[in-house]
Amino acid sequence: MTDFYRTIAGFAEAEIVEKKSRFIGQLTHVETEEEALAFLEEIRTKHRMARHNVYAYVLRGGRVRYSDDGEPGGTSGMPTLETLQHAGLQDAAIVTTRYFGGVLLGTGGLVRAYTAAAQAAIDAAQVVVISRCVDITVEVPYPLYEAVARLAADMEARIVESDFGASVLLTLRMLAGTEEPLLERLSEATRGQAEPLVSAPFDAAF
Repeated sequence: MTDFYRTIAGFAEAEIVEKKSRFIGQLTHVETEEEALAFLEEIRTKHRMARHNVYAYVLRGGRVRYSDDGEPGGTSGMPTLETLQHAGLQDAAIVTTRYFGGVLLGTGGLVRAYTAAAQAAIDAAQVVVISRCVDITVEVPYPLYEAVARLAADMEARIVESDFGASVLLTLRMLAGTEEPLLERLSEATRGQAEPLVSAPFDAAF
């Protein structure tokens, strides 16, 4: 398993119209099958008058699931799933709601419409990369603040919090396993006076 993956932040929605049928792609971040199925039920309730609520989800660890929800087999759920996978997304669930417009689209037309609706929802979403990170908390005197900030940038660490009191309390975030050179440089810059605290690794957008 890699140390990073692509997912989306929050919720995104987009709509396309194909021969008078409305296809509403609704995409959200989920981390469990329970969350994915709860999202499906939420959309079904919201669009209870729709003819179809096709869904697919991809979870880390290779767990996937999809449904055509009454559409001809292979025309909707699988194309939706493949669109998620082609985008490289994990921990994501999508429900495409179809309001039938009275014109039959045929199998090819359905595949194109459901694929387009899923892609439109992905295009509307904020895609983020989740990586294994650590936070480094360090207190520095004001005269060293700018030097430490530049050092953090040079070492590809991000300042996620700054607390300006009697001194400056900084929280730096960086990829787990890359922190040792920064800790050494911090010690040099502060002449050994700084006492950085390194968090346990965790997953975060980075």
